[in-house]
Amino acid sequence: MAAAGAVRETAAMIAGMRPALQPGTWSFVTLGPDDPRLSQALATMREPEGLSVILPAGDDDPLPMAHILLQVTSALDGVGLTAAVSTALAAADIPCNVVAGHHHDHIFVPQSQANAALRILERRAAE
Repeated sequence: MAAAGAVRETAAMIAGMRPALQPGTWSFVTLGPDDPRLSQALATMREPEGLSVILPAGDDDPLPMAHILLQVTSALDGVGLTAAVSTALAAADIPCNVVAGHHHDHIFVPQSQANAALRILERRAAE
């Protein structure tokens, strides 16, 4: 079932994305099934190598990530939002990892580039 009020049209998804920097700094790691840190996971994905999770970053994390929430309720079968976001960030040499939830898309970028990424996404939405 699609999320209520989900936006499917490409231009409307992009225009309505309203990117918002979320609190915290995050780390992508692989955990074993009994790891107690699993309860802290923001998101998980089962992969052949193990359970990939997004956890609060520690002080020694080599690549702390910022979380940008795209506030548009994007349809799971909508086309183009991920491409628009990743293309805009790639043009500025900002890597991103996209995680799609049922209601929203979540963009993870290096913490050091979070403010620049947010400005780029705001400009892209306004185009």
